[in-house]
Amino acid sequence: MPLSMNRDVFITCAVTGSGDTAGKSPHVPRSPKEIAASAIDAAKAGAAIVHCHVRDPETGAPSRRNDLYRQVTDLIRSADVDVVLNLTAGMGGDLIFGNVESPLPLNPQGTDMAGATERVSHVAECLPEICTLDCGTMNFSLGDYVMTNTPSMLRAMAKMMTDLGVRPEIEAFDTGHLWFAKQLVEEGLIEDPVLIQLCMGIPWGAPDDLNTFMAMVNNVPKSWTFSAFSIGRNAMAYPAAAILAGGNVRVGLEDNLYVGKGQLATNAQLVEKAVTVIEGMGARIIGPAEVREKLKLVKR
Repeated sequence: MPLSMNRDVFITCAVTGSGDTAGKSPHVPRSPKEIAASAIDAAKAGAAIVHCHVRDPETGAPSRRNDLYRQVTDLIRSADVDVVLNLTAGMGGDLIFGNVESPLPLNPQGTDMAGATERVSHVAECLPEICTLDCGTMNFSLGDYVMTNTPSMLRAMAKMMTDLGVRPEIEAFDTGHLWFAKQLVEEGLIEDPVLIQLCMGIPWGAPDDLNTFMAMVNNVPKSWTFSAFSIGRNAMAYPAAAILAGGNVRVGLEDNLYVGKGQLATNAQLVEKAVTVIEGMGARIIGPAEVREKLKLVKR
């Protein structure tokens, strides 16, 4: 296929995530104040979009508390730098089975299942410009954890997001997720312009080799806007791959803790390195105002 490099690139910074990373690096933010400060620093470094989860401020464990989202939202919006706010809506679909001989009852340690309205309640309260929609179910990483997003749940959540005037960012972890995303668009549950994030290298979704990546890219409709990322050791190689394939860039401590071998990173440092890659390839970095125009976002 011909090279289709993106010349006008936006960067998303995934600030903290919900993984077991808070104890692995002192730079992973926990409290709303820390999350907002790290997001603001990332914006100053060149990120047009900040993608935010929240954590229990004491333990660092993932949380769905609306008051924590409210604090993060207010702190970012009151900052002296402009940035597009993207809140996760991926929490509340976590199934942990018992064991291989007795999968039921579910393991209460880690299982977190909520209805569609509850999963979107912080989005309805905070009204970010973007929120994520994990567009499928998959075996996720190790053990007995299944990330659960049924077709009925996704239809309900997509409609709620669209009705709220919040742009869904479809997160696709495999080709079947892309297939269902197209169905949501066809049914009018997600409106143009469509935004999608290709999530590569997460066990056991799409591996991050270039053949699989291009299979994902080639299944994204030409009219859609896409970004892509990988995790761990390939995270900082993926900005180049994403741009060459015609997409945009995501980096951040949700996906990768290191800026170099043995060098723990801050979010701002990861964004700065992505800026170097993007500009070194001859592309231009676009800011939040151009992103809003491109994606028809409502600034609040």
